[in-house]
Amino acid sequence: MLKRILSALAALFVGAVAGQASASPPMWVIHEHGARIVLFGSIHALPPKLKWEPARLRRAIAGARELWLEIPMDPAADLAAAQLATERGLQPQGQTLSASLSPEGRQRLARVAAAAGEPLDGVDRLRPWYAELLLSLATYKTEGVSADNGVERQILRAAPPGVRHEAFETPVQQIDFLSSAAPADQIASLEETLGELDDGSASYNRLLKAWLAGDVGGLQREALDPLIKTAPGVYRALVVDRNQRWVEVIEKRLRQPGQAVMVVGIGHLVGPDSVPALLRARGVVVEGP
Repeated sequence: MLKRILSALAALFVGAVAGQASASPPMWVIHEHGARIVLFGSIHALPPKLKWEPARLRRAIAGARELWLEIPMDPAADLAAAQLATERGLQPQGQTLSASLSPEGRQRLARVAAAAGEPLDGVDRLRPWYAELLLSLATYKTEGVSADNGVERQILRAAPPGVRHEAFETPVQQIDFLSSAAPADQIASLEETLGELDDGSASYNRLLKAWLAGDVGGLQREALDPLIKTAPGVYRALVVDRNQRWVEVIEKRLRQPGQAVMVVGIGHLVGPDSVPALLRARGVVVEGP
């Protein structure tokens, strides 16, 4: 289930969306005190050669003073996140991941690990949140879907050299959010994701098609509703709590002039607990769906 919020992980791309004639992922705009902030919801891992970028996002980035992402994306930040994930992602001595899963979950774990080329013994030593992330990444990698093709990486490669880069969080904070969820919620989230990975590409295709069409209702159904139902604690930690902190940052930025573009996972921008909804509840006028 983490894939729905963080990066649409474990995506298995099929031709159903390859013929999309035009893309219009949703965007939101805030004007206040001489500031202009553009909010864009991303999918962090995409198929190659997918035409997703709306022209108005490209224009907004060209005129921006700052480009905000969830976390910094540079080699040092990537290394720090990987090292910390490894440190915090292992089971205690003598415990295994499979022992905490349902019988069906254990069978799915074995099938998904084999299909992704990951040794089951190694996966069995991981905590649920890290196993979910690792298996999702490994699965979509086998299908040619790369985080290097994701929205943020593409934007960073094309951004003007003069734009300043900012981030809402650090890699350490993001690992904290992933690893601090209650064990029962982590297991529920992993079981749901194993079912999705085992079943194939249908859920990802629905999510991607809704995103490309700007269908915020479909995005909520695909990106949020299953997580809210299956692992409400994970939803609170990964979505709601972070959205509330980000709103504080956005309101502070609105007191400064100039344009900023803020790119975060699409799951943070749709639904009743979304960043736009929280801003509107505070009286901030947010243009968009």
